[in-house]
Amino acid sequence: MEPLIRIRNLSKRFGQGCSRCRDATGQEQDTNLCPHCGSVMACNDVSFDLFRNEALGVVGESGSGKSTLVRLLHFEWEASEGAVEMHRSAGLENLPEIFATGSDYSFNLLGLSHFQKRQLRNALMGIVYQNPHLGLRMQISSGGNIAERLLGAGWRHIGKMRRRSAELLERTEIPVERMDEPPCNFSGGMQQRVQIAKALSNNPLILFLDEVTTGLDLSVQARVLDLIRNLRSEFNLSMLVVSHDLGVINLLCQRTMVMKSGHVVESGLTDQILQDPQHRYTQLLVASQL
Repeated sequence: MEPLIRIRNLSKRFGQGCSRCRDATGQEQDTNLCPHCGSVMACNDVSFDLFRNEALGVVGESGSGKSTLVRLLHFEWEASEGAVEMHRSAGLENLPEIFATGSDYSFNLLGLSHFQKRQLRNALMGIVYQNPHLGLRMQISSGGNIAERLLGAGWRHIGKMRRRSAELLERTEIPVERMDEPPCNFSGGMQQRVQIAKALSNNPLILFLDEVTTGLDLSVQARVLDLIRNLRSEFNLSMLVVSHDLGVINLLCQRTMVMKSGHVVESGLTDQILQDPQHRYTQLLVASQL
């Protein structure tokens, strides 16, 4: 099976940078802060594939680069280096110029204009943030939040957008009669479900989940995770799941990558990562959550 998306040598540096940044940071140095120029290598030479209908987990401690990776792939931040390519079957008909003649994969998507990246994001991607305030406008209605996303995806008929909003809120266990209430009136778990409904409104191929259960009560976490599992199967989603919680990764993901100091230090099937970790850092992560 060909990957849906290929990521090669993706890097993000915060700061001016110097010629010694790469050698002075990473897993061996146990830091992503360059001692010579003070730059931070938040992601450093990250490469992986994401397949159709696959859930890929990304774990690591705070500052390991996992959330930065999501922001880069969602085109919120500009990468310093690297390439992101999508397979022709992803549905890039509106951007035919990004394919070479006869090529199954696009040119590097990081080279697209801001407008083209926004087009691509609206057509193919969805995201759910740890903090609902990043993904929702708290003072407008829940239905209005979803309608805003639909407008970006090209919808124009108000009645159809309202029906779509009601359908998605119902799917994510939000009472339809509360569709006209703003998310600021909802609990944390309900706000996350509104975010999920908004992220799914454009029928994305790829869904990014960034610590979606952090801060929620255990019972609410279980309901949100069960909802995500069901929706992934229903919508045939490819997912990139970022979490520091190995229980979340074990429940949702077939494969897992472990990040430390901006690098991927280990990757493989989730069962193998959790039951027989090879890298010392992964062993410490697993042991800390036993």
